[in-house]
Amino acid sequence: MKNFFQSNIESTGRIIRALIGLMLLGVAVWVYSTHWLPCVVFASAGVFCLFQAVRGWCFARACGINTKW
Repeated sequence: MKNFFQSNIESTGRIIRALIGLMLLGVAVWVYSTHWLPCVVFASAGVFCLFQAVRGWCFARACGINTKW
């Protein structure tokens, strides 16, 4: 399990994931006035993307899928 969470992306991938996470959190705030369920989904995805950016880890790469960044 330790190898699964090993850092597997570089700075470009971290920046991209951080931007995606911030955008998803922004969408969550924007959608909050409409309904709470999509807000929770977007916020959860945004927090997960920020976790990947901070950790330097990509879930898709950890599962063996090659990504561009």
